[in-house]
Parts: sequence; structure tokens; C-alpha cells
Amino acid sequence: MKNLPPTAADTERFSIPVPRVFIEGRMTVFENFGEIIDVLNRNPEHLLKFLLRELATAGKVEGGRVIFQGRFSQEMIAAIIEDYVAEYVTCSECNRPDTHLTKSDRTVMLKCDACGAHRPIRKRYVKKESAASALEEGSVYEVRIEAVGKRGDGIAKVGKFSLFVPGAQKGDTVKVRVKKISGTLAFTEKVLS
Repeated sequence: MKNLPPTAADTERFSIPVPRVFIEGRMTVFENFGEIIDVLNRNPEHLLKFLLRELATAGKVEGGRVIFQGRFSQEMIAAIIEDYVAEYVTCSECNRPDTHLTKSDRTVMLKCDACGAHRPIRKRYVKKESAASALEEGSVYEVRIEAVGKRGDGIAKVGKFSLFVPGAQKGDTVKVRVKKISGTLAFTEKVLS
């Protein structure tokens, strides 16, 4: 008997819930974090660490929800979760979510239970970073402010970088000069047109 191609039911069984997010003062509450963790079948600390790094903020888990310092939109959190799923959940060979993380020496591997494929996480992440546009200190960029950090600075994303823009509000489009880059964080100043 030949293997049949996957049916629509097979591909639709993996559906990530839309993040339920609301702003409470200077905090963002990600209400259904526990529900998303259950669907992804991953360690909550692993996803939380990824979210905190990408949002360049602090946060904590309380029950089945996460509280972030700063204001972040539902769209921004959903996009980061999509990146996490592409990097740490779905198989690069068969695109199924039937995977688990293992460690081989000091390398984290994604092993697929459906097709048996495995790949190092680090290699795929580096490839994604090289495709992203690189920032240079002293260069000027036009960015859209997507969130506001805990100190009131606007936060924009360019590739893998989180740019902090003093005095910018969510929704603003501003020209900025990069003053300093530290890892994936970039500190900027507004440039007057």
C-alpha cells in the first residue's frame, strides 16, 4: 500500500491560537500564553526567553499569562510567535509540528518525530540573521514605532534589531541615527528632516 498524501485535516490540526493581549498602564498582558504553550508543546521558559529577547524587555509568567514591561501590540507578539514556531517547532523537511528539542554536545537540535529529520537550531537562526538587514552605527534609517518601552522610548524593529527611539510614540514614522549597537539592541537619536 502506498503512502497517501497528507489530508487537509492533517495540516489543519496544528492551529496556533491568536494571542490575546491587552495594555494595562505601562504593562502588556499576554493572556493566553499557557494555551499557546500547550499547542506548541514546548517549555514555557524557552518561549518566554525568546519573547523577552525579541521584545527587548522584562517580563514574568503569572499563572497561564505573561506580563511584559512596556506596551506591545497583539500583531507584534503574534509575529514573534510565528518566528518561534518557524525556528523551534516546525520541521524544515516536512513542515509538521511533530518535533522535539534535543541536545547533542552543546548544540540544540530539532528532531522531527514524523519524518525523522533533524537539524541544528543554531545554524538555521544564523542563516535567518544574515538575511536580515544589518545596521551600522552612524547610519540613518526611517523606522515605524511599533511599541513603547518601560522607560517611555519608542521601539522599532529592523531585521533582528530592536531600535530604541527617545521621545517617539507608537505609530510614529521617524528618521533615526544609530548611536550605539549592543547585540540585537540599537540605541538611536531622532534626525530632523
